[in-house]
Amino acid sequence: MPADTNPYGGVFGGWLMSQMALAAGSLASRTGRGKAVVVSASDFAFPGAMAVGDELSVYCEIAATGTTSLTIAAEAIARERNGESQVKVAQGRFKFVLLDENDRPRAAAAPSKSFHPR
Repeated sequence: MPADTNPYGGVFGGWLMSQMALAAGSLASRTGRGKAVVVSASDFAFPGAMAVGDELSVYCEIAATGTTSLTIAAEAIARERNGESQVKVAQGRFKFVLLDENDRPRAAAAPSKSFHPR
């Protein structure tokens, strides 16, 4: 939406990051089978521009599993509103910590071999 643009009329990078965090969080919660909170974001790049009205798709995969954490790589692809042209507009990594019912870190199990996040 126009409220999500930068002063130059392009989609604000912070909005893209928030959409990517939502997608990565969904994968973290589903894989971790419970509450997962983002604790860091890194390695962000914005190789392309997204226009207002473009369709955004975010693809995520588990990059690493720690003792209580999951690192998820996310890639954002924009498709032009009235066509088929696509461009990668952002990529980055999010680290999530899995929490128990008392909001304390809990062990992260290795993902199932049959799990395909894309």
